[in-house]
Amino acid sequence: MARLKTKAFGVVGILAAAFAGPAFADHHVPVSDAEMGASDMAEEPFVRPDVRAYLDKLAANPRPAMTAEMLAMIRKLPPEMMKPVDDAPIGDLGEIRDVKMPGPGGEISLRLYDSRPAGEREPGPVIVFYHGGAFVVGSIDTHAGLTAEMARQLDLPVISVEYRLAPEHPWPAAPDDAEAAARWVAENGAAFGREFTGLVISGDSAGGNLTLVTTLALRDRPAALPVVMQLPIYPSSDRTKVYPSREMFGEGYGLGNGSVPQTDFYKAEKTSWRASPLLANLHDLPPTVLVTASLDPLRDEGRAFAAKLIKAGVPTTYFEAHGNIHGFATYRKAIPSAREDTAEFLALAETMLENVTEKQADN
Repeated sequence: MARLKTKAFGVVGILAAAFAGPAFADHHVPVSDAEMGASDMAEEPFVRPDVRAYLDKLAANPRPAMTAEMLAMIRKLPPEMMKPVDDAPIGDLGEIRDVKMPGPGGEISLRLYDSRPAGEREPGPVIVFYHGGAFVVGSIDTHAGLTAEMARQLDLPVISVEYRLAPEHPWPAAPDDAEAAARWVAENGAAFGREFTGLVISGDSAGGNLTLVTTLALRDRPAALPVVMQLPIYPSSDRTKVYPSREMFGEGYGLGNGSVPQTDFYKAEKTSWRASPLLANLHDLPPTVLVTASLDPLRDEGRAFAAKLIKAGVPTTYFEAHGNIHGFATYRKAIPSAREDTAEFLALAETMLENVTEKQADN
């Protein structure tokens, strides 16, 4: 069993259904029921020094608005210009492999990241990862540093999915591709030179939403392999309400006009669980490690989803990066302390996965 070190930067709760009393559940329900986050609004939020330096830099060099015209320009840029400048580099890996699969709307690109070459990888779980980007930007390349780090720290192969983006492909193209990719990976380990025994579904931001949606879909109609864990990273979980954290941190904390579309290009049906997974019945979902940040507009949605998981009896670990912002796992170069946050929630995921493996062995 890996030893877990809880660092001062993170607020960590390892939560089991047995300890999920009504007081905890009521404190973390959506805003309309308990005005979640209202107490936070009365206090000046804590911002770490390196986070403040990053935010000041963004304020001094604001991004252009994410309009349809701007997205059209972005689509024309060569891939090398879309590589992240704020994240740590990919680093050393045993293998990176590109694979194509048939998808609901055409070919889908997949990329394997593994700390071990194929010949040294024993049968085991595989992580299926969906990148963030508000469903309109982002790619396998923009999240290569994070997926590589996940492969190293968790010592598991990671397969990153290039799902379709809006506005060219509005909802439900993204969840359709995400689910199709997970099902295909479950049946095609040989395409990656490996034998997979289970799925770990993960993603950040918009990809965190796809994580929750895909895991629900595979619960209701199982894939060829079981989902043994999900790892949503600052996910969007509810498009039907405006939570206090959205109002508190919507501007000035990294997700301003230049970071998110001001027009709803995604065009999701907000009351569908495939857009707002918090509305779904969450019983019988796999063990979950859910990550948020205390200065994240999506924080309260993450808190609400974690609370509902616990109330449903799902083994849940909740990690909130105190004093950090949305996207921190891909800002590890620009925000040095984000490296510790990322290492910590991956350590939590490693511990959760080890617990799952031990229980499976006992059974």
